[in-house]
Amino acid sequence: MLTAVRAARCSLRYFRSMSKSAMDSGYQQANLVILPNHLANDFEAFCRSNPAPLPLLYRSQSGETSCPPLARLADIRTDISQYCVYQEGRLVKTVSSLQNYSTQPSSATEQSAVHHGQWSDMVSFYLGCSFGFEGRLKEAGVPVRNVEQGRNVSMYRTAVPCIPAGVFSCPLVVTMRPVPAGLLDAAVGVTHLNPLAHGVPVHIGDPALLGIQDLSRPDYGERVELQPGDVTVFWACGVTAIEAILSSKPSLAFSHSPGCMFLTDLPDSPPSSPITPPSDSVDPLATNLNPELTPLCFLVSHNPLLYSLASQRAVAKIRQLETTIGEDPGQRGIRALFVQDELLHSCLALSHSSSVAITTGFPTHYMHSPPDETDGPPGAIAMATMLLSLGKQVTMVTDRRALEMNQAIIDEAVRTGVLKTTIPLVTFEDSGPDAALHFLCHHGDPSKPRYDHLVAIERSGRAGDGNYYNMRGVNIKHLVDPIDDLFVAAKDIAGITTTGIGDGGNELGMGQLKEKVKSLMPNGSLIACVVPADYAITAGVSNWGGYAVACGLYLLHTCPAHQRYLKKGLGLKQAYPQEQLQDWTANLPSVVKEESILSTLVRFGIRSGKTAHLAMEVDGLTFHPTHSDIITRLVEVTVGPATCYA
Repeated sequence: MLTAVRAARCSLRYFRSMSKSAMDSGYQQANLVILPNHLANDFEAFCRSNPAPLPLLYRSQSGETSCPPLARLADIRTDISQYCVYQEGRLVKTVSSLQNYSTQPSSATEQSAVHHGQWSDMVSFYLGCSFGFEGRLKEAGVPVRNVEQGRNVSMYRTAVPCIPAGVFSCPLVVTMRPVPAGLLDAAVGVTHLNPLAHGVPVHIGDPALLGIQDLSRPDYGERVELQPGDVTVFWACGVTAIEAILSSKPSLAFSHSPGCMFLTDLPDSPPSSPITPPSDSVDPLATNLNPELTPLCFLVSHNPLLYSLASQRAVAKIRQLETTIGEDPGQRGIRALFVQDELLHSCLALSHSSSVAITTGFPTHYMHSPPDETDGPPGAIAMATMLLSLGKQVTMVTDRRALEMNQAIIDEAVRTGVLKTTIPLVTFEDSGPDAALHFLCHHGDPSKPRYDHLVAIERSGRAGDGNYYNMRGVNIKHLVDPIDDLFVAAKDIAGITTTGIGDGGNELGMGQLKEKVKSLMPNGSLIACVVPADYAITAGVSNWGGYAVACGLYLLHTCPAHQRYLKKGLGLKQAYPQEQLQDWTANLPSVVKEESILSTLVRFGIRSGKTAHLAMEVDGLTFHPTHSDIITRLVEVTVGPATCYA
């Protein structure tokens, strides 16, 4: 006698052939791949290496037609409405049953098919399916556009390669569901609770960042129309397994037809799910649904459109960092310029970057040689150190007048171990109307940016009259190269994000705060920088902003939710290698390293900004106890107290 679910499984064949989605069935669904036994271990390894698209629910024994952990009385040869049959990596036909492949052949055609492999030699793989969370999205108030439009979900082959294993290698396939921008957190939160149904999205934003050039032409499924205010949201897709079949070319293989899923006996409510797949075959987030690890969604870039994810825990810690650097012991009134989450957004954008250009240098002491101050270079080097540790390319941009001195400072930082390796040091001077474009982009081509993030920390910023002023209102334009032009040009180049870090409002990148600076800061109407950055990080001392960026990057790169998003759910591990964590930790700011770099600056004759003292101070505040205390507290928020003085 059929169970109720088995009967539903059979009756759903007709429904699925019509709508391609069993959202309201109330039961979890699965993708299916059936392969010859000699490929089974390779494919299981492929699933383990790519847990987001291929969350393995069950691997059958050779010739097994049932799947006891998922469904009682199931027969995988008949319980899907449509199957695909592949021979030598080619789709040769679709069928409504696989029973002919498990019986003696009665015709020449069947004889040929069976020749490629007997059913007794075939192994079935059941993989999680995103249809399992569509009902939950609807319950959370998130519209499911493909269901509203009566269409199968859109599926796209990306330019993102899966992690190969054995004979299997192929591009990642994703599903796309349009989600209103205001409901992105809801969609992320719901799917976070469904890790065996592909979990949270692997990309939110511009399809071209995945190599998808035309949304109107999905590789599988049907086109789904976006509504005004929708954002394209992409989840890893089990159809990746079909791509793996096509690329590995097994003599005989079967799969579900895209959109025609296997219906299990399991309710689609994740907390009650009894599925216990091998721990190394699923997304690491599936093993820990601690609310603190729930991802939150943040807009990172408008051009191209890109959102990112980070856990509640990581976000809370970065906000702690931001609060700490906002302290104002020098009583400069910097709190008035504070904008929440600028540090978080900048760190997220930097985490997505691959090549970063950092500039610093504020020649406030125009009557001394050198005229520079001790605020800026330490923070710049702290950011560069962490970015290098994370595998980013880093370039420093400086004034021509300071080139030799800054090169010597970098060399000394490498010699003393503050920097792990040397950094290219370059200058920019206005040599024509396209000078900035050619500096930022290969061959001056805006589609080929050389850098994807520019950071200015305690860098003289251009005021409204075209001059550059220190906090006393003295014009120092003769000491400053027009590096501001790079930030202005970057606004019109897709793929370049900018960050400014300052403590007074006259620094490069503070332009978005110019009205506050003019009304609230001393000499504000004269000194206010008018050149904005995408993100303006304000701090009691600019160096502290650089330290906080380094700590924020560490927090993001040890955040499982963010790392999963960066890696598109591919190649995930349960824990980070100890040597990697040790390297990242060693490249955080520390009291010892920051005291070392400050002493180097003093030896080069660089003075404190507020007092012009040639001493171990920054902006009139002595390194001990003020700066050392801030560094200690930042690192304690990041990793605890053990490494603050390393």
